Amino acid sequence: IRRQRQMCIRDRIKTSSMGDVVHALPAVTDAVMANPTISFDWVVEESFKDIPEMHPSVDRVIPVAVRKWRKAPFKYLSDIRSSIKDIKKGKYDVVIDAQGLIKSAFFTHFARGEKYGLSKTSAREPLASMAYDYKVDVPKGLHAIERVRQLFARSIGYEFNSDALSYGLRKNDFIEPALLTQPYVVFLHGTTWASKHWPIEYWKELVLKATNKGFSIYLPWGTIAEQKRAEELSRLSKDVHVLPRSSIKQLAGILMHARGVVGVDSGLSHLAAACGTAVVTLYGSTSAILTGTMGEKNTALQAAFKCSPCLRKECDYSIPTDVQPACYQELAPKAVWGQLEVLMK
Repeated sequence: IRRQRQMCIRDRIKTSSMGDVVHALPAVTDAVMANPTISFDWVVEESFKDIPEMHPSVDRVIPVAVRKWRKAPFKYLSDIRSSIKDIKKGKYDVVIDAQGLIKSAFFTHFARGEKYGLSKTSAREPLASMAYDYKVDVPKGLHAIERVRQLFARSIGYEFNSDALSYGLRKNDFIEPALLTQPYVVFLHGTTWASKHWPIEYWKELVLKATNKGFSIYLPWGTIAEQKRAEELSRLSKDVHVLPRSSIKQLAGILMHARGVVGVDSGLSHLAAACGTAVVTLYGSTSAILTGTMGEKNTALQAAFKCSPCLRKECDYSIPTDVQPACYQELAPKAVWGQLEVLMK
């Protein structure tokens, strides 16, 4: 047993979700607080490798490319073998699969060490539990962050304070962006499902409220559609700026030093909450209860609408409403900006 202990952990729920990777950070912080000699190796989808690299207690990040491999597995056999070889390099005291899916159990199988994971009644895919030496029962009705924290604590053997939450990201590790005009706020307008998009007219109203208060606004984007939306919003004021395409680590620095952030249900909103910035996150079709953003200065606003959360990718509400998706009429810009102002104070 090495005193500088290393553990191979997996990002939660699915390798393709940034928010789920962020959700695992507090568990790493808990473990280090309980035993400062612990260090971690982390297997993660390659597009999100910046996230574990930002935690000071993660020694080695082992990227995998499941999203690419599953489209043509035989084409990428050599890459798959290379990643498995990297996983086999370490000898670990504890191996934790914090995802609980068959694809994560596949990589867990190759790690050398005692393997821990969710039991068949706790995992989303019960068959995954067959890959573990020790099965851990964690209630499904808890927030995703709490579930990972409990899994780590029971696997490694320590207690943690559920009332205290730290993602382990240190502001001093992120240089304040020199070219951004302070004070500034960031609007995270991009997301996947059509039903999670806040109405463009609401974003425009929020832009005017922020600029009237003397804030510069910065808008990131990841797709062509998001870039076009950002450019449309930037035409409202000279104080609204479209950011260049940025890495996750670069965006983390921007979010870390922002006065405030407003975002829809997206991975970047989870990252903003992890940065300790004042964040208001908007939930309409999805639920903030089990997977909402959590942070020191974070408010997750759930639309008080009769069919929210519907968990549908497209809004199918048939009665005419002033905005679409219909549930967002309960989350108007005035209320959202008011919440952000409270957090920024």
